Amino acid sequence: MSIKVVVLGGSGYVGGELLRILVNHPDVTITAAGSVHYAGEYVHRVHPNLKGVLDLKFSGEDPLKLGAGADVIFCALPHGSSLKVVPKLMDMGVRIVDMSADFRLTNAESYKTWYGYEHPYPDLLKKFVYGLPELHREQIRGSRYIAAPGCMAAAAILALAPIAKGMDIEGPIVVDAKIGSSGAGGKPSLATHFSERFGVVRPYKPVGHRHTGEIEQEIKFVSGKDYGVAMSAHAVNMVRGILSTSHVFTKTDAAAVWKALRSFYISEPFIRFIRDKAGLYRYPDPKIVIGSNFADIGFEVDPHLNRLVMLSAIDNLIKGAAGSAVQSMNLSLGLNEKAGLGMAALHPV
Repeated sequence: MSIKVVVLGGSGYVGGELLRILVNHPDVTITAAGSVHYAGEYVHRVHPNLKGVLDLKFSGEDPLKLGAGADVIFCALPHGSSLKVVPKLMDMGVRIVDMSADFRLTNAESYKTWYGYEHPYPDLLKKFVYGLPELHREQIRGSRYIAAPGCMAAAAILALAPIAKGMDIEGPIVVDAKIGSSGAGGKPSLATHFSERFGVVRPYKPVGHRHTGEIEQEIKFVSGKDYGVAMSAHAVNMVRGILSTSHVFTKTDAAAVWKALRSFYISEPFIRFIRDKAGLYRYPDPKIVIGSNFADIGFEVDPHLNRLVMLSAIDNLIKGAAGSAVQSMNLSLGLNEKAGLGMAALHPV
């Protein structure tokens, strides 16, 4: 029996990628794509890559009406908007995968720190599972409510989790994230205007980035320890992709790092290790994951300062959003975890 899926916020970049993945999912039927702004327009007017692939119009109906009869709802709504919709959808008994930050943090107090507001539904936070399968696979199985991770948080966490679990870290962890323009979403602004955005390496959140809370939360989940994370984010001259460079201070060597990575990620379908001695792509590079659900992880050891440099590359719209969300849906429904996600990356891009 086909699973009926609704995508709310289907006109955004993440919504478009959800539709692109789900339309080729062997077990899914997309019954509706919500967008108030583009109601009545064909999906391909906003996502031209789906012309001839998905014959569907956006609906501006109330989310509760769209969700009636659905098995799964993906909420690709802006931060803060899910808070107005998700509690009502939960009353309907439908499975929910929320793409916003509204249910990612398990501690309600953390929303005051990282988002500047008091969470209105602290009791609901405990019902959501953090949707990063590599860390929460068993919790996601059978779960009805999943909170997809932030894209830069996902990139950093995937590189750091094996190290935090298997090694003694001295002092705080430093995360440097570089992200393409699609990470800012589809709504234009001066910062995303071509004349201002092209050619930049722009530090836009050197301190206090809200994804820091997620990274600290998940590092504690795997290690049982409170590690401080110092994160800086940069906008760079590409459309898609994230490169996360994390600095961990610990006494180690390459063999120990390999052991930590391989034991943590044994048999993981979407984790690749990139650390080659020759060739152009010796370390993770966003260019070779674009369009795929892969996360590439690599490292280098700096004995001069007992520094371990962990590198990770993902497509921010796939492994950092829509791909992990579909992977989590598959797990929650007992489907093949890789269903709909077998696409190789595009190259060259």
